Amino acid sequence: MTLGPLMVDVAGLELTPEDREVLRHPLVGSVILFTRNYADSAQLAHLVADIHAVRQPALIVAVDQEGGRVQRFRPGFAALPALRRIGHEFDVDPKAGIAFARSMGWLMAAELRAHGVDLSFAPCVDLDYGVSEVIGDRAFHSRPEVVAQLALAYMAGMKDAGMAATAKHFPGHGAVVADSHKALPVDRRAWNELSDDLLPFRRLIANGIPGVMVAHIQFPAVDPAPASLSRRWVQNALREELRFEGAVFTDDLSMGGAAEFGDIVARAKAALDAGCDVLPVCNDRTSVAKLLDELDIEIEPAAHLRLVRMRGRPAPEREALYAGDAWRTSQDLLARATSAPKLKLTAGNA
Repeated sequence: MTLGPLMVDVAGLELTPEDREVLRHPLVGSVILFTRNYADSAQLAHLVADIHAVRQPALIVAVDQEGGRVQRFRPGFAALPALRRIGHEFDVDPKAGIAFARSMGWLMAAELRAHGVDLSFAPCVDLDYGVSEVIGDRAFHSRPEVVAQLALAYMAGMKDAGMAATAKHFPGHGAVVADSHKALPVDRRAWNELSDDLLPFRRLIANGIPGVMVAHIQFPAVDPAPASLSRRWVQNALREELRFEGAVFTDDLSMGGAAEFGDIVARAKAALDAGCDVLPVCNDRTSVAKLLDELDIEIEPAAHLRLVRMRGRPAPEREALYAGDAWRTSQDLLARATSAPKLKLTAGNA
């Protein structure tokens, strides 16, 4: 059985009979976990193993574990800093900032791989224009060259830990105010005005990043469809112009930014026609059921192979991870970066 294009969620801390029926469907190829799916380390490892055992080849298990505001698993996991904190470290000392980015990419991925989770949707390479609240401190920096350097280091850390990186949100979410979870953001810039936003993607693609997530953002000067449903963006820009050969993920198709472009089946077909490989549909089991009943497609072998390449590679279990030098180094860097600066009083201070 091949891995299908749908990425779905599951109900709770363990698989229900309904979950198992959904996961066995040939249109499903991957699963995304949320905070509701996590109680503790042992429970998570058991849930992931159970998902992997449902069928062969095993489904890919994913999560959003960026750090800062976006970290689904918290108790028992390192409190990862928001990516902006890594950018601040770069501003103080570029060499140390790059080392910190690589260490945090490794730490995030190593903890997940120790529990069997295949991938985290990271890093976020949107630029911080100071206007997008949904991005905000999820961005490394406002300068594209700095974002590119830190994202490359972060990707290298993830690779060291056995995890494939996924850059998001192509072609850039940082310059729009609207939150694509709730509404369709519109960016009125033309193609030739987007070079800064595209630079981190260009650099990561040139260095072999395996995954890219495409945003529900409309660029009317480029295409009336949002980037996630646009052949102009996915096939022409991402595949042909930037020469990306890895797996293309849409952002969640149940989000408000995609809702005005037809029902869930129409959106899925548009995303697949645009050239996307993986279609997350989250927190909406009714839409998943509709897709399983009505989405009539042939699964492309190339898309299956691109998704298979996102599978996590062998990694140490938790006990070996915590005993290693890389773990201790990451904890030292994390403690230094997140500690409050010491107050130095001098003569004349009140």
